[in-house]
Amino acid sequence: MSVGPWPYEAPAVKVRVLGCSGAIAKDCRTTSFLIDHDVLVDAGTGVGDLTLDEMRAVDSVLLTHSHLDHVAALPLMVDSVAAQRKKPLNIYALVGTIAALKAHIFNDVIWPDFSRIPSAAQPFIRFHEIRIGQCLQFGNKQVEVLPAVHTVPAAGFAIDAGKGCWVFSGDTERNPAFWQRVNQLKVAMLVIETAFSDREKELALRSLHLSPQSLAKELDNIAPDQSYPIYITHTKPAETEMIMMEIQRLDQTQPLGRHVIHDIHWLRAGQVFAL
Repeated sequence: MSVGPWPYEAPAVKVRVLGCSGAIAKDCRTTSFLIDHDVLVDAGTGVGDLTLDEMRAVDSVLLTHSHLDHVAALPLMVDSVAAQRKKPLNIYALVGTIAALKAHIFNDVIWPDFSRIPSAAQPFIRFHEIRIGQCLQFGNKQVEVLPAVHTVPAAGFAIDAGKGCWVFSGDTERNPAFWQRVNQLKVAMLVIETAFSDREKELALRSLHLSPQSLAKELDNIAPDQSYPIYITHTKPAETEMIMMEIQRLDQTQPLGRHVIHDIHWLRAGQVFAL
């Protein structure tokens, strides 16, 4: 009888940043992450950097919400590879997100209804409703659906393969329920949005996004015994440098609540993380 190595080493989960911008411009692609080779988290314009073979390998898409910067490439990706796939592409989303996709994209007006093509029995895509707090399994990856606070039904995700969680806030404003759960997890890396600079903080509040000042207050919710790298995503291209300067200044010079200096980085398309 052969015995494998001990202690068991869980295989690393690879996270590839396809897009992490809040809008488009040269070299700026909107939100999408490829987890290993088979799971997409959101399907913004960054999906366009995948080859056809890479698109075909994706079996599941997890959507945080229905806004265009997070779903824009989904109908185009399906159109590119669906006829060459042997099984439907599975789309996991909140019930409100699925309703929006059916009503406004896959409606036979903006785009064909691929949930009924080529037939209702064997469609190109299948929708799966998820709910906050639910856990899903994709191979060696466990995904937990986290709460988000946004202008439409929204979620974040925590993805764990045994070594720690890759946590993504999705689009959100201040979110106590998110931190309550995240502080119970073993976090390897946090990706959190900061869409606007502080000069646009009122717009951020109205649109339920974070600005550096509200981000600083959110990060004060991290439990005292937790420490992990934090990556800023969803910055508007015209304001990215200002946002990162404001975050750095606040984090280093302005005590807010239980203040610590965090390990904060700007997320960039093309980065790959093994967790």
